[in-house]
Amino acid sequence: MAYFETLILAGLIFALLWFLSVRNTKNARLPPGPTAFPLIGNLPLLDKNAPFKSFLKFSETYGPVMTFYLGWKRAVVLIGYDAVKEALVDQADDFTGRGPVPFLIKVTNGYGLAVSNGERWRQLRRFTLTTLRDFGMGRKGMEQWIQEESQHLKDRIDTYKAKPFDPMFLLSRTVSNVVCCMVFGQRFTYEDKEFIRLLNIIAGVLRFNSSPIGQMYNIFPWLMEHVPGPQHTVFAQIEEVRGFVEQKIQEHKDTLDPSSPRDYIDCFLIRINQEKDNPSTEFHFENLVSTVFNLFLAGTETTSSTMRYALSVLIKNPHIQEKMHEEIDSVIGRERCPRMEDRKSLPFSDAVIHEVQRFLDIVPLGIPHYTLQDITFRGYSIPKDTLVIPLLHSVLKEEKQWETPGSFNPQHFLDQNGNFKKNPAFLPFAAGKRACVGESLARMELFIFIVSLLRDFTFSCSEGPDSINLEPEYSSFANLPRRGHIIATPR
Repeated sequence: MAYFETLILAGLIFALLWFLSVRNTKNARLPPGPTAFPLIGNLPLLDKNAPFKSFLKFSETYGPVMTFYLGWKRAVVLIGYDAVKEALVDQADDFTGRGPVPFLIKVTNGYGLAVSNGERWRQLRRFTLTTLRDFGMGRKGMEQWIQEESQHLKDRIDTYKAKPFDPMFLLSRTVSNVVCCMVFGQRFTYEDKEFIRLLNIIAGVLRFNSSPIGQMYNIFPWLMEHVPGPQHTVFAQIEEVRGFVEQKIQEHKDTLDPSSPRDYIDCFLIRINQEKDNPSTEFHFENLVSTVFNLFLAGTETTSSTMRYALSVLIKNPHIQEKMHEEIDSVIGRERCPRMEDRKSLPFSDAVIHEVQRFLDIVPLGIPHYTLQDITFRGYSIPKDTLVIPLLHSVLKEEKQWETPGSFNPQHFLDQNGNFKKNPAFLPFAAGKRACVGESLARMELFIFIVSLLRDFTFSCSEGPDSINLEPEYSSFANLPRRGHIIATPR
């Protein structure tokens, strides 16, 4: 009984805080939005399986800048390319804050690149971007790592001998190995049981965050911490990943040669030693663990899911696959690995890869931003501590930006002469100062891996092209493609 009385009391307190928050901002010129209920805000108005669709529908009434209450937390939602670009690029300094996503705060203890703000974020982002650009560093360049991993992928697919297989974890291992080379200085065999276990956990984390329960945790963490549910299992599993990261860091400490850094961890450890007498440094153990965790998590599942979706699209559209085969054969042939410099000679293949990213729309809500001070935007007043949701779905599927936004159409990225053309509304990695730190790596992986696969195989499924369902399996935080068995026939 006392337990439920405590929950009721907590609910009343949060309702009072919500009321005071609304009262204190009622005179501010907030963007328009639907009337909110105490404590639960506008949550009943949102499709729990695809909230981005609800936001898009409400924008027809309230316009491209709207106020919503997610529980008792105030959020401003930005709809369409113009609003998103104006905020994230034109007013970049006002929107550099990262929202305190409770799930990420819990798993990182507030450290690392993904959830940080201010000086911590500036130092860690600058260091991470510089280190990624330096790869080149050490024994091989990043492009060569990806090329070598594509050969491991081909060899593994060959073992299926044109029989059906599920590509999900095979592609996860492939993509993750590139991140592992960059961060840990090593790749793992496809049979490594610990590696497979970690990838299973990472996939589960993304599925959890894309589920209604995962979204509930981010809205009501204080409640979800005290009720049974899968969130407790997920957090326990994440501790396994953190333990793995900490073990690898210790191994690096034991073998570190400051004159010859091997990877990201070595570079960070060297920086820690250089700044050990600086009391305000952000280069310390907790930030290293959490940033490596960020890179490992973010650098695996989003890219591998995009590759998996690309294969589904090509099976669904065999005429597009055939045209890619012809272009790749004429430019690269069957013997050598594709290189990034081949992109300009493979405009159709490049257009298909871009259209896969646009059409999948893998993070439809974007990653929430946060106002670190009161700001003005389009004549509205947005108070400090407001979540800002740049709805990337509304940019990648906006009718005035794309000729056929609801259809898969590589012509979106081709001019009338068949040359590749850019579209400023292509923002799968977001934009501005908080754009994805691994964008250049992801672009390289997608191009080299997908072109390599099309060089070597024809993809199909035993049920035929019409059986492929391109609607995502999960549609909340992330649009995750459906699992299924495919056939890779050597060419």
